[in-house]
Amino acid sequence: MLRFGMRALGWGIAIYAVMYLLWSGLVIYGLAAGILSLVVRLLALALITTIAGRAQRLTNWKDLLPFSLCWAIVAVLLDALFLAPFSGWSLYATWSVWVGYALVAIIPLLTSFWRPRAATRPN
Repeated sequence: MLRFGMRALGWGIAIYAVMYLLWSGLVIYGLAAGILSLVVRLLALALITTIAGRAQRLTNWKDLLPFSLCWAIVAVLLDALFLAPFSGWSLYATWSVWVGYALVAIIPLLTSFWRPRAATRPN
C-alpha cells in the first residue's frame, strides 16, 4: 500500500509540476492565450500522463485506474493550494479546468491499450 501511495502521489506531483511550469513559461512570454497555447498544453499533458501511465508497467486499464484517479485528485488539491488563493474558487467553475482533470485521469488508461501483450503459449 505504501508503494502505491508513493507512486500515486509522486507522479501526481510530477504531472502537476510539469504543467504548472509550462503554464508559467507561457504566461511569462505572453503566449498563454490562443489556440497554440492550448495545443502545446494538451500535447504536454498527453506526454507526461502517458509517461506516468507507462511507468507503472501495468497492462490492464483497471489496474491503472486507481493511479490515474489519484493523479487527478492530486491536481485538484494542488490547484486549491496554489491557484485558488490567487484566482479564487471560481477556478473550479471553469469547464476547461474539469476537462484537464478528466484528461489526467483518462489518458493514462489509454496507455494500457498501447502496451504490447505477452504472447500466450499453447499447452
